[in-house]
Amino acid sequence: MNDGDGGAVPAAPRKRADARRNERTLLDAAAAVFVTSGVEAPVRDIAARAGVGLATIYRHFPTRADLIIAVYRHQVEACAEAGPALLASGATPHAALGRWINLFVDFLVTKHGLAAVLQSDSAGFDTLHAYFLDRLVPVCAQLLDAAAVAGEIRSDIDAYELMRGVGNLCIGADSDPRYDARRLVELLIAGLRLPH
Repeated sequence: MNDGDGGAVPAAPRKRADARRNERTLLDAAAAVFVTSGVEAPVRDIAARAGVGLATIYRHFPTRADLIIAVYRHQVEACAEAGPALLASGATPHAALGRWINLFVDFLVTKHGLAAVLQSDSAGFDTLHAYFLDRLVPVCAQLLDAAAVAGEIRSDIDAYELMRGVGNLCIGADSDPRYDARRLVELLIAGLRLPH
């Protein structure tokens, strides 16, 4: 099928698409492992979950910090993109908000590990935190507004305050194995509903 120069041009974009897809697969696998085992989980566990060798991970992410930061950004983007999709496909805006908050909780588990990894780089962490706020607070606000307009929740709930509250509920899970942050977050989201 190679007809000279014309055949070589399409190969490069396909390779880039494959590389992007492979990187997404690695980041999804790393995020899943980080959520269940923490950011100090062995890289071999991530490689096994992604179905790749260790060398592939190190080629994309030379250090653990590189991998964690990439997972952090990947999860922020996944959370940001999920909000409108959940709103469009959810049974109700409140249900979409609940599902989005579950994704946000998974993200927070990784974010807490990131803070420990980047302790010595406060400027880098501050930049990532600003990126997180810029991308996710408007998505949460959109979900809250839709639920308020639908008459499901009060209209005076601030997205940043809600996200901060969810984050605070997730902190206790680090030190007490009996602490069920996800259950507490579910109670918080259920408590937003207006009585009918």
